[in-house]
Amino acid sequence: MSEKLQKVLARAGLGSRRQLEGWIRDGRIQVNGRIASLGDRVEAGDRISVDGRKFNHNPKTRPRCRVLLYNKPDHEVCTRSDPQGRPTVFDRLPPLRNSRWVAVGRLDLNTSGLLLFTNDGELANQLMHPASGIDREYAVRVLGKVSDGMVQNMLDGVEIDGQFCRFSDIRHFGGEGVNQWYHVVLMAGRNREVRKLWQSQGLRVSRLKRVRFGPVFVPSSVKAGRFHELDPAEIDELRRYGNPLKGG
Repeated sequence: MSEKLQKVLARAGLGSRRQLEGWIRDGRIQVNGRIASLGDRVEAGDRISVDGRKFNHNPKTRPRCRVLLYNKPDHEVCTRSDPQGRPTVFDRLPPLRNSRWVAVGRLDLNTSGLLLFTNDGELANQLMHPASGIDREYAVRVLGKVSDGMVQNMLDGVEIDGQFCRFSDIRHFGGEGVNQWYHVVLMAGRNREVRKLWQSQGLRVSRLKRVRFGPVFVPSSVKAGRFHELDPAEIDELRRYGNPLKGG
């Protein structure tokens, strides 16, 4: 049975489908001695190489799916390396053999909290796809006076950079003076969307932390800069929650 080339490579943990489609366009992948093209399908026995290195395409030896929950501190970047020498979210992760960790989305430099990693790029693709409808919950410290009207505006939705944005839930979690804590929920994770929604109401976010991704919460035992590996039952729940996409 044949499958799309990028799906096979993603499942092996070489990257997300989107990343691997870029590698195919850049001519970095060969199949049976020829440069691969988008849309190519492969099956067991095909010879695949990535950047000149042989890739062992054998479904029977596929590594088991692993997922890490990482509690990202402030000031770590979500790239594998940084030209400025800043610490990255990959620095503290355990090493893998014959695959690599793929980040499920990303968090801004000054945003902390829950970030998932998996060695299954296909799972990462399913969880990041807009059609999955997975909600993300954030703890937000807001500087300024928040009115009921502002809250309703953000629930109803506002246009930001030509896109309609809204929170599906907003709950007040206390605070002192002009610094108030809220928990907000988004059904997608566009770049800086949480901050921009509050800014649209003339308010400034002074702290931002992601506390939940779908059914996964940050346990109190996992401190900033530490990780926790999900067990098979937790991974299965994550797959079900995300309503994985079908298709070859």
